Amino acid sequence: MALARSWSIGLHGVDGDLVEIEADVGPGLPGLSLVGLPDAALAEARDRVRAAVVNSGRDWPGRKITLALSPATLPKQGSSYDVALACGVLAADGKVRPSALEGVVLLGELALDGRIRQVRGVLPCVVAARRAGIRRIVVPEDCLEEASLVEDVELLGAGHLADVLAWLDGEGRLSRPPTRPTPPVRPVHEDLGEVVGQERARRAAEIAAAGGHHLLFVGPPGSGKTMIARRLVGLLPDLSVPEAMEVAAVRSLAGALPPDGDLAVTPPFVAPHHGVSAAALVGGGSGLARPGAVSLAHRGVLFLDEVFEFGPHLLDSLRTPMEEGEVRLARKDGVVRYPARFQLVMAANPCPCAPPRPTDCTCRPDAVRRYRNRLSGPMLDRTDLQVELDPITTLDRGPDEQEEDTATVRARVLAARERARRRWADTGWRSNAEVPGPALRRLRPVEPGVTLELDNLLRAGLLTARALDRCLRVAWTVCDLRGGDRPDADDVHDALELKHQGAATGAQR
Repeated sequence: MALARSWSIGLHGVDGDLVEIEADVGPGLPGLSLVGLPDAALAEARDRVRAAVVNSGRDWPGRKITLALSPATLPKQGSSYDVALACGVLAADGKVRPSALEGVVLLGELALDGRIRQVRGVLPCVVAARRAGIRRIVVPEDCLEEASLVEDVELLGAGHLADVLAWLDGEGRLSRPPTRPTPPVRPVHEDLGEVVGQERARRAAEIAAAGGHHLLFVGPPGSGKTMIARRLVGLLPDLSVPEAMEVAAVRSLAGALPPDGDLAVTPPFVAPHHGVSAAALVGGGSGLARPGAVSLAHRGVLFLDEVFEFGPHLLDSLRTPMEEGEVRLARKDGVVRYPARFQLVMAANPCPCAPPRPTDCTCRPDAVRRYRNRLSGPMLDRTDLQVELDPITTLDRGPDEQEEDTATVRARVLAARERARRRWADTGWRSNAEVPGPALRRLRPVEPGVTLELDNLLRAGLLTARALDRCLRVAWTVCDLRGGDRPDADDVHDALELKHQGAATGAQR
């Protein structure tokens, strides 16, 4: 009886665990037994691995083979274990030196002819291997650029099982990552200067970008709601390297990484259609849940156009991620956590018929109420800025009436973000929107009387405690944009107007 070990990585959300694969080849009826909570795709590996080994010019052991994946209580899913399983079997059979597998993580799916196919989630797998102390990792050749985003590891790429076996025998070489070019230039986004008029909406977008606040636009068709929302990403600061790695890890799991393998520093912009399913929006699927749009928008913008067309249950499913910055999905194989610190931007028509001019509306009042009630009170409470847009009445602009372009507004946004970063540097929070209300009042109390307007509304029951905290966060952002040290009563008044302007207009209909 012979025993050998190889290693791979088991993913659980964006986190990974080192999986030890023990291969035992001993007497008994020929066959392969796979234990350790494999899913259906992994259970089928016995057929893929056997055919790949034979078609790579190696003999398959004609004895009883037992493969155990540890930790045994960790559910294993996917086909990324194939290469490690094949090498473990051949090492246990004496066809590969067992010592050559020490300190090596093997990733990849095997085709029947021995080709190594790419798999999803290579980037978080490499990160998990490095965290576990393993610095030599073999990945599919097509995933080499993606894996090379991780530093301080020795990466090797293989296109065929025969190449891996020759390398383990010391008779061959595997591919190395290509030399990574200079960091990519920030892409050119649609310019905010192209938006005609809509000063309130433009200012709300600037405040939202400066503080990371959630935003709702309500207005007639053609008033510029979607135009402004799509230009919001151009105002946001570039992602730091750790933030970009978080975004890339989620995209890797979803199979949405760009083919060039570059680390994207631009915040993501995700705009699902209103017919999206709950699983596609917040994540889901059988077994262990997959990331959804809220996680793909992590550190970026989640844009819901025609938000009143979304089902109420879909919108309410966003409430917890908006508060906590992550989504927890429970399935039969366990609970996974995906990051979901997105900035929610919503756009909607004021009524179902949506005429170009509000005065031409033919909807009954109860129809308008039902339409708007799809966005529940708790969701509106979590929306920091609510702005009503007016119809565009002219597209002619004189030479002195040109709107500010993205570069000009972005400079103010970055300056405000830097003030907030310095203020919260010792706490780990990156923007005003991330600061919990109790901490905001305790660590940075405002001058007496500044929040009098908010306090009166709270006592009258016209403002919730959550809404008060959100107004205070927006007031800090308004203060940062004007370069002040602490919010004054005018900043608080501006924040309150932006919080309720859209909702109040809708209530008057």
